[in-house]
Amino acid sequence: MATEAAHGAEQAAEGGLVFHPMDQFMVKPLFGAGDVGMFTITNVTLWMFLCILAIIGVMVLGTSRRAIIPSRSQSVAELAYGFIHKMIEDVTGKEGLKYFPYIMTLFMFIVFSNFLGLIPMSFTTTSHIAVTWVLALAVFLGVTILGFVKNGVHFLGLFWVSSAPLALRPILAVIEVISYFVRPVSHSIRLAGNVMAGHAVMKVFAGFAALAVVSPVSIVAITAIYGLEVLVAFIQAYVFTILTCVYLKDALHPAH
Repeated sequence: MATEAAHGAEQAAEGGLVFHPMDQFMVKPLFGAGDVGMFTITNVTLWMFLCILAIIGVMVLGTSRRAIIPSRSQSVAELAYGFIHKMIEDVTGKEGLKYFPYIMTLFMFIVFSNFLGLIPMSFTTTSHIAVTWVLALAVFLGVTILGFVKNGVHFLGLFWVSSAPLALRPILAVIEVISYFVRPVSHSIRLAGNVMAGHAVMKVFAGFAALAVVSPVSIVAITAIYGLEVLVAFIQAYVFTILTCVYLKDALHPAH
């Protein structure tokens, strides 16, 4: 079996089937070579910068005229503004609207990063757990501090399920505490994992497109997956944002 596997690998190499779908996620220095340090400008830095420029272009430059008949960029900006504003109000109530700027910024950064990552030869910053972990940790620390500032020790009522039978409340409290501290992990891995998986699958099918026998099937598969990834790019930004709103609601109204 080992000999057959090695022979198959040699045939794959000769046939041009050797490809590495995870290479697209490698962090590399933008200038020169060598190790990546704390202050090294990398491909991640570049695409984050381009993401910020794209957001400024749509949200600032695109709405500067404030035309009665909006341009395309102004329409996109107004739709995004109304969408996030309604989401926050529906989930947290009017009290949560004061945190609209942060949540709007979070959504725009994620959705633009996701869509820019769909450009061929680009780099998807949200596919890296280091990026999504920072975003999720900022949300976690922010809502936790806010919860104690707004409610004091009553914020701990979030972990005490008063509607449950008294004998079960301590057990449920332990489960609630564990699930609370797992939030930044699930919050970050969900986004990075979904984005990374989709891009890796597209890379695999792209590798098989080099074979004339399966090339038509591979191209159809890539097109279908790409269309799915367009949906995933928006849905994952939406999921991350609405979970942020849910966590904010817990900080503002902690009692079960």
